[in-house]
Amino acid sequence: MDAPTSYAHPFAQTVKTFTPAAGKTGRLYSLPALAREFPNVKRLPHSIRIVLESVLRHCDGERVTREHVARLANWKPQAARTDEIPFTVARVVLQDFTGVPLLADLAAMRSTAQRLGRDPKRIEPLVPVDLVVDHSVMVDHYGTKDALDLNMKLEFMRNLERYGFMKWGMQAFDTFGVVPPGFGIVHQVNLEYLARGVHLKGGLYYPDTLVGTDSHTTMINGIGVVGWGVGGIEAEAAMLGQPVYFLTPDVVGFELTGRLRGGVTATDLVLTVTEILRRHKVVGKFVEFFGEGTASLTLPDRATIANMAPEYGATMGFFPVDGRTLEYFRGTGRSAAEIDAFEAYFKAQGLFGVPQRGDIDYSQVITLDLGTVAPSLAGPKRPQDRIELGHVSRRFTELFSAPMEQGGFKQPPGKLAQAFPAGKGVDVKNGDVLIAAITSCTNTSNPGVLLAAGLLAKKAVEKGLKVQPHIKTSLAPGSRIVTEYLTNTGLLPYLEQLGFALAGYGCTTCIGNAGDLAPELNAVITDNDLVCAAVLSGNRNFEARIHPNIKANFLASPPLVVAYAIAGTVTTDLMTQPVGTGTGGQAVYLGDIWPTSDEIHALMKSAMNGKAYRDNYARVKTEPGELWERIPGLSGTTYDWPKSTYIAEPPFFQGFALDAVDAQRPVAVHGARIMALFGDSITTDHISPAGSIKASSPAGLWLQAHKVLPADFNSYGARRGHHEVMMRGTFANVRIKNLMIPPRADGTREEGGFTLHQPSGDKLPIYDAAMRYVADGVPTVIFAGEEYGTGSSRDWAAKGTQLLGIKAVVARSFERIHRSNLVGMGVLPLQFKPGDSWESLGLRGDETIAVVPHPELTPQSDATLVITRPDGQRREITVTLRIDTPVEVDYYRANGILPYVLRQLLTA
Repeated sequence: MDAPTSYAHPFAQTVKTFTPAAGKTGRLYSLPALAREFPNVKRLPHSIRIVLESVLRHCDGERVTREHVARLANWKPQAARTDEIPFTVARVVLQDFTGVPLLADLAAMRSTAQRLGRDPKRIEPLVPVDLVVDHSVMVDHYGTKDALDLNMKLEFMRNLERYGFMKWGMQAFDTFGVVPPGFGIVHQVNLEYLARGVHLKGGLYYPDTLVGTDSHTTMINGIGVVGWGVGGIEAEAAMLGQPVYFLTPDVVGFELTGRLRGGVTATDLVLTVTEILRRHKVVGKFVEFFGEGTASLTLPDRATIANMAPEYGATMGFFPVDGRTLEYFRGTGRSAAEIDAFEAYFKAQGLFGVPQRGDIDYSQVITLDLGTVAPSLAGPKRPQDRIELGHVSRRFTELFSAPMEQGGFKQPPGKLAQAFPAGKGVDVKNGDVLIAAITSCTNTSNPGVLLAAGLLAKKAVEKGLKVQPHIKTSLAPGSRIVTEYLTNTGLLPYLEQLGFALAGYGCTTCIGNAGDLAPELNAVITDNDLVCAAVLSGNRNFEARIHPNIKANFLASPPLVVAYAIAGTVTTDLMTQPVGTGTGGQAVYLGDIWPTSDEIHALMKSAMNGKAYRDNYARVKTEPGELWERIPGLSGTTYDWPKSTYIAEPPFFQGFALDAVDAQRPVAVHGARIMALFGDSITTDHISPAGSIKASSPAGLWLQAHKVLPADFNSYGARRGHHEVMMRGTFANVRIKNLMIPPRADGTREEGGFTLHQPSGDKLPIYDAAMRYVADGVPTVIFAGEEYGTGSSRDWAAKGTQLLGIKAVVARSFERIHRSNLVGMGVLPLQFKPGDSWESLGLRGDETIAVVPHPELTPQSDATLVITRPDGQRREITVTLRIDTPVEVDYYRANGILPYVLRQLLTA
């Protein structure tokens, strides 16, 4: 990570020595020294200064220039954002759903290099890469002590080919490591184990920075590490030595004052922060927390808030390094030498301690008094829709009959209390909780809320409360440490008695891996169009994400998940009505079983045991588990692509040639048909293949044609290494609504990934229509509303779009990662001017479209959209080209970032 030495570094005078530990000397690129030339540095937000250090250290006169350093050092809080930053990160983290296609791309690059007669070893990650296998375990078994063992055996059986491919990657690439299944969730493992604070190479110290292929990578911001989620294609470029390019951001200062009241959790706080920041529209901005309230928060509470940056729309939710950070490093088993170097480095850079009001220049300041935060849930469809606990029942009742466009379910009011038999003596009503899950990186990294859940379970059991057995309950922590401290404190048996037995270590319910409901429950829901509920301690609750048949999904703290499981319905007002009936018919209220802050605090020492963390993570290499060790893995520098329905060589390098002239690629799109007309908030969950694979879907039919039985389909996430499955699942979400299809007679809209092929008018699955257009040589475009592409950083949302032959997406606004990924796959993102939309243009879907950008693809320049109606009537409007930076122009002209990087590596 040292700056190149082949030329005179323009800021060589900023290299200074410091004392990382007693009796030691190290070097660093000093920001205080840089401030002698650029005094503005002293007023910069901490997050900007850490990015500036990377730009300074990597200044090589080519990709990173003196001008880049000067522009960022002179960052102004209110300036126009036109400059791009080349940010070179220290490392990359992956989870297995996004990591497997990335590894497949790397393997395909090596295969391409071999075919061209070049050394495949030229394709090698230049920074450390860690893949944590955490997205593949499903909650098939629950509520019993053997659930973990049974679920893991199923996981390994389903994913044998994928895991063998990962083992090939471990031996083929020098800097590619894997944390095997069963250790935890990538973000919690990153926080507790992978993050080192500072790095050392050749006597030079530099801060930990990263990008990850999961939007919740931002959790690491809680310990003062700059990093965020990117698509797999961007992460791949970062691995291969490319800077991550992004526009200089605004930095919103979020001042926290006061303290949380007793009974209020970090989950309640993050749901409040999410609501506030969504309202302030922080998409694409850094959010940096400061003030005396920030300093009072524990590190896990900070990490909880940082985790949900994607939900409030920010690039990061950053917390400065201070004594709480060092305390957390000690409690999680980092060495004394690491902690000393970490503290000394940040003090030498003037970056130690939480700033107070007036210390830093921010683009905007928002203030929240922690004392005003109240117990809350969020839902039933979006994480920013916070509801105070006492209003949940009333709000659900309102939404039950409200129109769909108002976030409602459009059900007759009289149906709310009606009971429907589901067999085995079970009646199901609207609002009944059928899934209750303690899961997700957001909360299972936070001992405070997990101990609270355990204490609430203990009190509930002691008062004779139970959970109905038809409710699918699960505990899926982000780390083995969680079950260790729940066991040591004696709380795990009480959770188990209520059905919250350990089901797996990984992302389960939060990503749609809740497993299925009992057939009789699915039948009663679908036969009667019921609006049943899931309550989970996750960060995502978009439509059809948790389970395709559960329409109301609420995010809540772990103790509230347990409470709602006991209550069994979200129509109970937990603030005024009993949670349940206990021993002797006694009504038990939430206040009777809610743990006090003192009770939680008394157990916290059990959760921060440095030796336990060291012993646990030592097993990653020494004891990865018998199931993992039994998996056969191929060897060799290149992958030989055995026949598989899980892994296939991706088609992104077909026709690749070293002497291609990228500038000759046409930039205009003519004669295009409309694939879909979408409304607002189309998420990557809607676009990207996710969740279960229906037997009748194009992907399901393809698998059956390749002799895969529906019982062995696994999930789309598990098959992300095979483009034939993934492109068939793109835009196939059961809840997506293509508004090009006329409404039904009752005014409702059909759901599912269908379109009207033009000019035939045939109604087809989007994949089938796309293949007909591709065969006829007809390009296609998509139109959408606000916030197109929000949600997880799913690279297949962009890859699938490209493989379906879609050349452009025209929307009112884009989510940051997805817009970048579209460009990275050679798809044009275009944004309507204020006041314009496809609705205002009167589009119906039978028009022919042309998109004519500036021939030089000048970033954020005007482009012309030409609409020709079936009667020949023509209309032109101006839209904005959302290729935002000069390097994105290069990526687009190269037909995407992957061919661009490969050509650079093979011609170097």
